[in-house]
Amino acid sequence: MIVLTNKRVLLQKNSKQMITKKDIYTFTTYHLIKSEDLNHHGSLFAGRSAEWFVEAGFIAAAAELDPNNLICFKIHGMTFRSPLRLGQTVCYTSRFVYAGRTSCVTNIEVNVINDPTVLVSGFITFVHVNEHTVATPHYLEMVPTNEYEQDLQDKAKDLKRKES
Repeated sequence: MIVLTNKRVLLQKNSKQMITKKDIYTFTTYHLIKSEDLNHHGSLFAGRSAEWFVEAGFIAAAAELDPNNLICFKIHGMTFRSPLRLGQTVCYTSRFVYAGRTSCVTNIEVNVINDPTVLVSGFITFVHVNEHTVATPHYLEMVPTNEYEQDLQDKAKDLKRKES
């Protein structure tokens, strides 16, 4: 078994060796809300937010697995707690929180720059596929190192159980 710390290890094709990941990296992307991003109520259009949400989740997943082998399977409860408005800069913070056999789950939280209040949050499941888009094992295992990471992983596991 290989233990990853701050190094990326690329899996060789046909490798069946499990890779254990201990560090959960956090990625932040920023978007300025412009007039073309608004809905008829003058707040951020949910479709645009979903686009940015998936992009942020994909960045976290692609940091651990080859992006050419990832497809978005499901957005889990992209929950808005407050509207986002014209001129605000929004921060999408994403992290890889769970690895199944062929899937992985990322967590995304959204806030306005310089304000830590989470306004939108949720999870996304991605599936690791081969060149024929058939689900394929990725041999990655996530090991939480603190209570917060464990809580996120438990929530992701609950989402996966509800899919079954």
